[in-house]
Amino acid sequence: MEARLNLIHKIGQGISPQQFMDGMQNRTMETSNITNTKEKFISVYENFKWAQEDQKAFFTGLSNRSDLHCLILCTDWCPDVIWNVPLLFRVMEQSNISTEVLLMEEHLETMDLFLTNGGRNQPIAVFLNASGDVLGKWGARPAYIQAVMDRFKKNNPNKQDADYKKKLNQTYREIGDLYQVSNEYQEVILNELRNLFSFSS
Repeated sequence: MEARLNLIHKIGQGISPQQFMDGMQNRTMETSNITNTKEKFISVYENFKWAQEDQKAFFTGLSNRSDLHCLILCTDWCPDVIWNVPLLFRVMEQSNISTEVLLMEEHLETMDLFLTNGGRNQPIAVFLNASGDVLGKWGARPAYIQAVMDRFKKNNPNKQDADYKKKLNQTYREIGDLYQVSNEYQEVILNELRNLFSFSS
């Protein structure tokens, strides 16, 4: 049986969700149609509502487990972080799961354990038990949004192509639109996390 990845040494190395929010810089991300990243992040965080009571009840039920810990690998300059991390913070609060943020640039050796198709895509939320064993991970995007990027990479394997950058920016715009069009992405993340938390203790 394959040994579980253990990150006990990373617990206590990060910053709190509040420290992350306080330390965010205001950025404009034109390609992703975000005019003020910190403002948008705080807005998503403050306006989050549980659309389904059973989802809320499920995550509330996790608060009985004192053995879970969450590490979120991210930075404040990635658009997916702006949309997804506020939701992760809210779910962890509801679940009463101890959570800390590992700023990606300061923890690259950990980030490189959780690459997405070979790339450092963020955010990555890693869930540990009290012993530091990795039980599961989520990220960097809801599956249906990640599929847009996967399709782009499959269809554009050569980064040296003259129009690669242009097509990449179009893909980022498409992804930005998917986040902005509705809160569907939040429901998808909640479902994905719920499936993830069905791991055995």
